[in-house]
Formats: sequence, C-alpha cells, structure tokens
Amino acid sequence: MKNIAITAFLLVLWMGRVHSQAKVELPGSQVLKLTSSIVGQEYDIYVQLPGNYSDTSKTFPVLYVLDGQWDFSLVTAIYGQQYYDGFVPALIIVGITWGGTNPNYDMLRARDLTPTNVGWSPQSGGAPKFLAFIKNELIPVVESQYRVMKNDRTLIGSSYGGLFTLYALFHETALFPRYVLTSPSLGWDNGITYTFEKNRADKEHQLPVKLFMAIGELEGTSGFQNFADRLKARNYEGLEFQTRVLEGMGHSGSKAEGYSRGLQFVFARPSLTLESSVLDQYVGVYKRDSGPSVTLSKEDGHLVATTPDNAKLIFLAESDADFYVKGQRFLIHFKKDNAGKVAGFQAVRYGGEEFVKKVN
Repeated sequence: MKNIAITAFLLVLWMGRVHSQAKVELPGSQVLKLTSSIVGQEYDIYVQLPGNYSDTSKTFPVLYVLDGQWDFSLVTAIYGQQYYDGFVPALIIVGITWGGTNPNYDMLRARDLTPTNVGWSPQSGGAPKFLAFIKNELIPVVESQYRVMKNDRTLIGSSYGGLFTLYALFHETALFPRYVLTSPSLGWDNGITYTFEKNRADKEHQLPVKLFMAIGELEGTSGFQNFADRLKARNYEGLEFQTRVLEGMGHSGSKAEGYSRGLQFVFARPSLTLESSVLDQYVGVYKRDSGPSVTLSKEDGHLVATTPDNAKLIFLAESDADFYVKGQRFLIHFKKDNAGKVAGFQAVRYGGEEFVKKVN
C-alpha cells in the first residue's frame, strides 16, 4: 500500500505537469468529429490510412490510440518504422482526442480515462462511459467507413491511458485482441485495478489476448512488477504476456520505446518448425524477370537465401508456404503448379512485390 500511496501522490504532481503539452496534429490525416450521446462530449478522431489502402481488395487491422492529441503523431511515426522493418502489418491508425472549443485535455482525460471517482479529482470516474462510447459509437463508425478486419483491433495508451487500457482489458476483454500500454497509473484509487483483475479472474480463467506492458526504470517499478507478477501467477489460458522495464527512462519517455516494443510483441509472426520434407521442396534456384538469380538452401531447419555477394538471409516459417526475414519487410509465399510442384514464390518487399520463378 505504501507504493500505491506514493504513486497516487505522483499522479497529483503529474496532473500539473502535463498541462504544458500542446495538441499535435498530423498533416495528411483525416479528422472525424463525433459527438457522443453516451458521454455528452464531442471527440476529434484522427485517421491515418496505410499506403496500400488504395488496393480495394485488402482489409486492415485497426490500431486505436488514446490521448490522440499527443500520441497520434508519435504512434504513426513508430508504425512507419516498424512497418518498414517488417514487424507490423499495414494498419489503419485511429487517434482519439477531445473536440470542441479549447478543450482542457488535462481535465477531460482525468474524467474519461479513470475508472472511479476520487475526492481530489472531482471530475474523475468516466471510464465506463468512455469505454461504452468506443464500443458502441466509435468502432461502428470506423468499421462502416473504412475497410477494416472486423474484430482485429489493438488499444494503446500510456499513464492514465495505460490505466484505461487495463480497465478495458478486464471489462471488455474481447473488444481488443491486443493491448499495449506503458506506465499505467496502477495507484489510482488505492489500486482499484487489482480489484478489477481479481473480479475478472473469479469469473473466467481465459484471457485470450496479447498484452504488453512497459515502464520507465526511473519511475519506480515495484508496483508495476507486483502487478505483472500477479498476472503471470494466474496462468490465464490464452494470455500472451510480456513486460519490459526501460533502462534510463522516466514516465513520459517510456512511450516511444515502449510502444515500439509493444507493437513488435503483439504483432509478432509465428516461427514454426517445419518437417525437413516440406523445406526440401523449396530448395533450388529461382530467377527474377530482371536481376540476378536467388538460391535457396536448407540450413539448421530454415530456408536460407544466398545473394550474389554471398550474404545470407534466414527465412522463418509463418506457415508451410509463407516465410519472412525478421527485421526486414521481406516475405515470400510459395506457389505450386497444377501438378503440385513448386513453381516459384511471390516476393513482397517494402514498395512492391514480384513473382520469382523456380528454374532448378
């Protein structure tokens, strides 16, 4: 309880510090204005579409960003980096912030992102209504106006946003299959999040989500670690969970690295171990329409491509026909002819794709 009291005290100080942060908008993004009948509040909704959105045959997962006035541009920049390196798929990014004339972000986020009312923050406790707004008003609008993968959503937030992300996890688990949060305000209302988690555990032992939590080393990590240990001890069925303490980082600085690591984790591709006979059929020489040929060999249970300058690329298996290079946007999908023999592979790299024919 001592750690919770300290955290609550720091929250009061933090309320005064964030007031100086200005709203950040991203040029090129779309802005929707929604007035919630549930909350009685106008919201500005920023939407950033992926570069290949013009391909009408494709649908996309959606990443919902809390505190969009500050973090929408940050998350969009991080997404661009992680997409280029192949860690995340093409995403639609939706940033949620408050609209109206001269919105007081400090007051409004303390209202909407906190789950219970506390005396020192009289406007607090609006998380139930805000979550209902997201579920019943925002998500239906996004899914009616954009080509999205239904039920493939991620929620990301920090500080009060991290507190709200955990509130959503324990109260509307299935709404988001992926949750990313940094520096959650676990001390809120004498650690009420612990009660939410216990109530969830008492009702249901399944928690089929991917959850990533991070905190800055300089924030004080004991309360964070206690909560993480509690989640791990539950052995929830279906939970994929990772935490990280970010060396040398404080409260606000935890977001950039934490969001990057979190997106890598929740969108991580599988790395399968395939039978040798499956890999053997792909070994050989492949020829592009223009440029040098590519030789695929088998080493230590993986396919390996040898380039003309003798560099090697190790391909990890996502399925028995789909492979990728970790840390690069380089994916290959093998195709077979009518006789069931490997005809070649479709290679997807940043900026384009091509079919590469097997010649030997």
